[in-house]
Amino acid sequence: MAAPRKYPDELRERAVREVRATGRPIAHVAKDLGIHKEALRGWVRQAEADRGERDDRLTTAEQDELKQLRKEVAELRRANEILKAAGVFFAQEIDRPRTRPSR
Repeated sequence: MAAPRKYPDELRERAVREVRATGRPIAHVAKDLGIHKEALRGWVRQAEADRGERDDRLTTAEQDELKQLRKEVAELRRANEILKAAGVFFAQEIDRPRTRPSR
């Protein structure tokens, strides 16, 4: 489970909107809002990527998809390990000589 966010989404959106609308430096907006300037810089960059203005980072949707795909790959790898172990077990059972029960 992810750690809770330090800043609420409303504050993030407001801060990004203010940087974009006013053109003020990120450091000044961050100081006015009590936000670390590098946090705000990351939010602005992510907002630009989400709008298609940047191609050097994944959009939020792409990040979510990547996270989901990685989770799915991990689950499939675990399932494959279980199936391999079951295959080995059943192969050993098949190779074991059978004895008839005495009557």
